[in-house]
Amino acid sequence: MDPRFDILPDRKDSLSVKWHAYGPDVLPMWVADMDFRSPDVVIEALKKEVERGVFGYPYEDNRFKAVLVDRLNDQYGWKIDPGALVFIPGIVTGLNIVSHLFPEGGEILVQTPIYPPFLSAPKNAGMKRVDVGLVRLPDGHYSIDFDAFEAAITDQSRLFMLCNPHNPVGRVFKTDELEHLAEICLRRKLLICSDEIHCDLIYSEHRHVPIASLQPEIAQNSITLMAPSKTFNIPGLQCSFAIIQNPEIRQRFQKAGEGMSGWVNLMGLVAGQAAYQGGQEWLRDLMIYLQGNRDFLYDFVNQRLPGVHMAKPEGTYLAWLDCREAGIDGNPYEFFLQQARVAVNDGGSFGEGGKGFVRMNFGCPRSMLEEALLRMENALQQPVKKVATGTNGDPFAAH
Repeated sequence: MDPRFDILPDRKDSLSVKWHAYGPDVLPMWVADMDFRSPDVVIEALKKEVERGVFGYPYEDNRFKAVLVDRLNDQYGWKIDPGALVFIPGIVTGLNIVSHLFPEGGEILVQTPIYPPFLSAPKNAGMKRVDVGLVRLPDGHYSIDFDAFEAAITDQSRLFMLCNPHNPVGRVFKTDELEHLAEICLRRKLLICSDEIHCDLIYSEHRHVPIASLQPEIAQNSITLMAPSKTFNIPGLQCSFAIIQNPEIRQRFQKAGEGMSGWVNLMGLVAGQAAYQGGQEWLRDLMIYLQGNRDFLYDFVNQRLPGVHMAKPEGTYLAWLDCREAGIDGNPYEFFLQQARVAVNDGGSFGEGGKGFVRMNFGCPRSMLEEALLRMENALQQPVKKVATGTNGDPFAAH
């Protein structure tokens, strides 16, 4: 245990959507926002900026770009030019910009179940979304059906939006899987957009590989989206970046974002640079704590929540719980909210293959996680497991 992560910050008097979306008696285990204080190095950098007392428009600091270039090289052996970096306010913004790259229209492929903005971004741009389901194996892990993936591609297909590490199923795709996907996309002339926001949140048995780092040809056909937000728990500061090594695609991306993507938050830039420069030790200790939470959650779910199943996530701090055999008469999201006073995410909001599942955030002190699980266990032990009708599902699924 680590005292930095064992203490639950009091967020009820803050502007936290996580803690204000539901009633005060509800434990919020939904939005991908950890209940840990950010690294001290981030807090100190923000204090220093506040003390200046001036909060004008920022510029794209070459020093921050140099930090990112060094980090990508150190972490993945991925050598990029600073000019390939484009700062954006958020990953969802990036997904929507990428979806607007095709004024002639066409189709966008996504792998379901998936983070809800992948489902909405194509429609926002007037594109047709094509869902290609991941295959759920008997042990609860997911794999890719490459034949089905290629069969879904038509002469109208323009873009494949990849999520790796995958939200919500927790897969960290292996090199051979990424190579196979990339080979199909190159051969069939699909641009790749890879959301890799959880790339630093990888458990010890696994390794993240950016798809664009595999080969120069893949890099020239890819847009990679990353951010410090999930890693260092600063999502409210709105700082992300795109890595686009192809100059022509980069120019199209910047043009498509005009009027849609505004300034990157000043404090986000300050926090992001400080986190990447000085937060590595904190991140190492965080991952030890999260792995302990993951293993505790896995054992509890599979031993004490009858009819609920999960596989261990390979990355992220999000668990994908299969509640289809739990005897719940109705939506499990609504059941746990009403009967356990625990807010999770409705699996149906993640598209095809999500019905009967919930997504649970375990990025919190162990005591909070244990309390939520005990509530869920008690709710499942009640003789009646029926959900009241008339609700509309998870209203906060996009987070």
